[in-house]
Amino acid sequence: MRYFNTTGPCDPKRHYMLPAAERLPDARRFIDRGQYFVLHAPRQSGKTTSLAELARELTEEGEYLALRFSCESAEPFGDDVDVVEQVLLDVISKRAMARGFAPELLPPDPWPEAKLGNRLTVALTAWTVRCPRPLVLFFDEIDAIRGESLRSVLRQLRDGYTDERDEFVHAVVLCGLRDVRDYKVASGGDPSRLGSASPFNIKVESVRIGDFTHAEVAELYEQHTEETGQKFTARAVDLAYYYTQGQPWLVNAIAAEVIDKMRVRTTITDDHIDEAKERLIVARATHLDSLVSKLGEDRVRMVIEPLIAGTLLDADLTFNDAVSYVRDLGLIADDRPVRVANPIYKEVILRVLGSAIENNVLLEPSSFRMPDGRLDFPRLLTEFAAFWKLNGEVLAAQQGYHEAAAQLVMMAFLHRIVNGGGYIDREYGVGRGRIDLLVRQPYTDANGRRAWQREALELKVWRDRETDPLAVGLGQLDGYLDRFELSTGVLVIFDRRSAAEPIDRRTVFSEATTPAGRTVTVLRA
Repeated sequence: MRYFNTTGPCDPKRHYMLPAAERLPDARRFIDRGQYFVLHAPRQSGKTTSLAELARELTEEGEYLALRFSCESAEPFGDDVDVVEQVLLDVISKRAMARGFAPELLPPDPWPEAKLGNRLTVALTAWTVRCPRPLVLFFDEIDAIRGESLRSVLRQLRDGYTDERDEFVHAVVLCGLRDVRDYKVASGGDPSRLGSASPFNIKVESVRIGDFTHAEVAELYEQHTEETGQKFTARAVDLAYYYTQGQPWLVNAIAAEVIDKMRVRTTITDDHIDEAKERLIVARATHLDSLVSKLGEDRVRMVIEPLIAGTLLDADLTFNDAVSYVRDLGLIADDRPVRVANPIYKEVILRVLGSAIENNVLLEPSSFRMPDGRLDFPRLLTEFAAFWKLNGEVLAAQQGYHEAAAQLVMMAFLHRIVNGGGYIDREYGVGRGRIDLLVRQPYTDANGRRAWQREALELKVWRDRETDPLAVGLGQLDGYLDRFELSTGVLVIFDRRSAAEPIDRRTVFSEATTPAGRTVTVLRA
C-alpha cells in the first residue's frame, strides 16, 4: 500500500505523488528541441522526485536515454577540478549501471583519457557518439559543486554544446537550489570567483518548480482515498493547503502525521489537520530544522526581522541579494510583496526565535485554565504586564532580532501559557506596522458541546521619531475584529523610544474606544 513520503525522493510504486509532467510542464518541449535549461527550487520541493520520474519516462519510451545523477559527492573537493571531474564521471558510470541500461547504452568503460579541465567534454562526447539514442543528462544538486570546479563543469558543458553540437549531449538540465545566475554567489560568496562572463549562457530558460496548487493538494489526497477509502473533508483539504501553501514536503507531512502518527482511521477533518500542524511544529522535523538553522545568518535576519516587526524593507543591492537568498531557501514566497512562505514557517520562525524567552516564563499554564477549559485571559494579561516589568528590557536586549524583540517576548509568553490546549494564529508582514494575534482555546459550553474562546490582540511598537500609535492601532484593531466578528480585543503598545520612561512606570492598562465604538483594553508596556 502506498503512503505519504517525507524522506527522500518519491517512488510511484510506494508513494502518493503527482506525475512529473504536471510539475515540469515545459521540460518535454525543451528536451525535444535539444535545449539546455536550469531547474531550481528550495529543498524538499520535489525536484529530485520529478527529475527521476521524468528520466524514467523518457528512457522507457525508447526515444531518449535519460539519466539523473547527483553531484553531491563532489562537494568536499572544492576547487580541485581534477578530483571533481573524476568524481562526476565515476558517479555517472555507477548510476548508469544501477539503472540497468542495455550494454550498448552504457557509457565507455573506461572513460577516454583527456587533459585536466577537459575530461567531462571528452567523456560525454565519447558516450554520445557510441549511444544509439539522444543522450539527456540531469545534473541534480549542481550547486553542491563550488568555485573553480563549478566554473569548469559549466564551461565544459557550454563548450560541448557550442563546438560539437551533433556529437554532444542532446539536452542537459542543471538542477539545484539557486538559479544559474546566482551560481557565482553559490561558489562561495565572491561573484568574481566565476569571472565576469556567464559560464552557462546557453540555457534556454530557468524554471522554478512550483509548490502544489489547491487542486493538486486535493488530487494527491484523493489518491489516498481511492486506495484506502479514507476521505478528507473539503475543509480539511482547504486547511491543509492554507497551512502549507502547497509546499510539497509539508503537504505530505501533514497527511502522514494524521494517518501514521495520530493513527486516525475515520474521515479526516479540519480538527485533525489543526492538530497535525501543531505536532509538526513542536516536533520540528529535519526539514523544518534545516530551515530555522539559517535564522542566525545576517542575510536571513535582514529579511525576516522587518517582516516580524512590520517595518519597511531596505532597497539597496545587498538587500536584494539577501531576498534572493532567503527565497531560494524557501523561507519566503516566490512573489511580491515579500512574505513568509506559509503559516507553518511563520509559526516555526517565531517559536524558534522566542524559545529562549519562553524558558524564562515559569508560570504553570494549567493555572490559567478555568473549569470549563477557557483561558482566564484578564489574568494572563496582568501576569504578562508583571513579567514585562521584571524581565522585559533584559530579554529584549538579548534578542538578536532587535527590531522585533518586544513582540517576540510577548508571543513567547503567550505560547508558554496557551500551548498544550489552544492555538495562536499570527499575522505579520512587511509594512504592516503591527502583528495581529488570535488566541483560540477550545472549551466545553453549558450544553456539553465543544466551543471556542477567541481573543484578539494587536501588537504595535512606538519607535523614535514616530507619533503615538494609539489612534492608528485602534483603527487597525477594528479591522481585525471585524474579520472575526468579535466585539472586543486588546491593543498592546510597546514604547521602544530611546527617551521612554522606565518600564515599571509605563506598563499600565486602560480602556479605549475604537472608531467603530468598541471598548477595548490597551496595554502600554
